[in-house]
Amino acid sequence: MDPSEDEDSAAAFERLAAAHDRAEYLLRLYVAGVTPRSQETLARIQAVCEEHLRGRYRLEVVDVRQQPDLARAGQVVVLPTLIKVLPPPLRRLVGTLRDTEEVLRGLDIRKRT
Repeated sequence: MDPSEDEDSAAAFERLAAAHDRAEYLLRLYVAGVTPRSQETLARIQAVCEEHLRGRYRLEVVDVRQQPDLARAGQVVVLPTLIKVLPPPLRRLVGTLRDTEEVLRGLDIRKRT
């Protein structure tokens, strides 16, 4: 392999890594009404986003009681569900979302080990 190819590959990798660090996130949280559980989940996700994605995310909250069609369209069957719409690939996280490290890995903010 030509040494200049290694340099090109390394430079390309660095550009991709930098772009990942600036990626805009679109997240959609599906909940069932304004309940203590849904409010806790929303607060937890907002805190994670503010700490790790400040200024680079939009969080949409979908109350499936008020918008059941959106839940069907999103193929949501378990609540709460957090869907990372952007950047690709799409990811789904379900349940209480209490494990911050798991949420970060699920959103591709932290790499899996």
